[in-house]
Amino acid sequence: MPRSLIPDTQAFPRPRPPVSPVAAMPLPLLALAVAAFGIGTTEFVIMGLLPNVARDLSVSIPAAGMLVSGYALGVTIGAPIVAIITSGMPRKRALMSLIALFIVGNLLCAIAPGYALLMVARVITAFCHGAFFGIGSVVAAGLVPPNKRAQAIALMFTGLTLANVLGVPLGTALGQLAGWRATFWAVTGIGILAALALAVWLPAKIDMQKTSLVHEFTTLRHPQVLMVLGISALASASLFTVFTYITPILEDVTHLTPHHVTLVLLLFGLGLTIGGTLGGKLADWKLMPTLLVSLAAIAIVLAIFASACHYPIAAMLTIFVWGVLAFAIVPPIQILIVNRASDAPNLASTLNQGAFNLGNATGAWLGGMAISAGFALTSLPYVGIVMALSALALTLWSAHTDKRTPGVRLNAPAGSPH
Repeated sequence: MPRSLIPDTQAFPRPRPPVSPVAAMPLPLLALAVAAFGIGTTEFVIMGLLPNVARDLSVSIPAAGMLVSGYALGVTIGAPIVAIITSGMPRKRALMSLIALFIVGNLLCAIAPGYALLMVARVITAFCHGAFFGIGSVVAAGLVPPNKRAQAIALMFTGLTLANVLGVPLGTALGQLAGWRATFWAVTGIGILAALALAVWLPAKIDMQKTSLVHEFTTLRHPQVLMVLGISALASASLFTVFTYITPILEDVTHLTPHHVTLVLLLFGLGLTIGGTLGGKLADWKLMPTLLVSLAAIAIVLAIFASACHYPIAAMLTIFVWGVLAFAIVPPIQILIVNRASDAPNLASTLNQGAFNLGNATGAWLGGMAISAGFALTSLPYVGIVMALSALALTLWSAHTDKRTPGVRLNAPAGSPH
């Protein structure tokens, strides 16, 4: 393994002795997972409610799809801003402040009277997203031994995948039954529960790496770090080019009823959960091979889905496999960015969330542009394939470049001054 991929134990906060990491892990990680569940639900549930929102607010499907892009751009723009604001805060206070912003944003979504204010509320909600997952990932990784870090991050992200298994299908069903606003009221309640979990279960004192923002931003200029951010953006664009419009595809092409669409979203979320857990274990074993194989497989599955989407059973099976692969890449990318920028773990991890959501916004925009230009919904998987292959090519280039400089560390040796 290249030295740049060797975790630096100085880059992560460590659990306080004499509490063993095993004993200290479950409740803090569970608190982070509960918050991740709420954040993931509010991010993804809008896709299941896209036709409902479009009808209620009298806008087109592509316009409603821009609510996905607006949220994603809010994460992208907000990530560095919030990272700067929270850089000097104790980690628990920073996470509590971010979940408070999440609650306010979802409350505004629930009461927004029109499209413009709903868009503003989505952006406000998004500002907590990148920094929360960025800081949370570093906190989670610091609670475990070095060889368990990807699995710890995957466990925190289990909340995000469970949001797709439970939050999105149930939120979609609630929105179809009681109106889409009811879904955002429910998510506001989840945010309150997450805040209580963080307040009770997160350690009061969490060690944090001392470094300056200038030094962190300097570290992030390294080409290897920028490559990982690019991989994250392209992989996300591959997913959201298609997934943003999955409800119209399933209703208009596969000819499923809204009830069956909810079940398919549940199946997709189950695949995401399995993929996140599997990706964490495989990343701790073989980091780059896991990422390369998963990206190649995503392109293949999307090519199959372009034809399978005409047939209900084939579509459901393909969507499940796609879900497994889509989140199998999340832990390897997240641990890779932290390893390659271990002098700036909080900022790097936060900006990786921004890159992921930049891809989210780009994918939703590309899909909307294709639909507006007159292309069929069945053409969207091919756009996703281009994005997946681009991510694969960049990953291969990154791996090749990294092997050519095996003696280079992106972080200072342990004990060296910053």
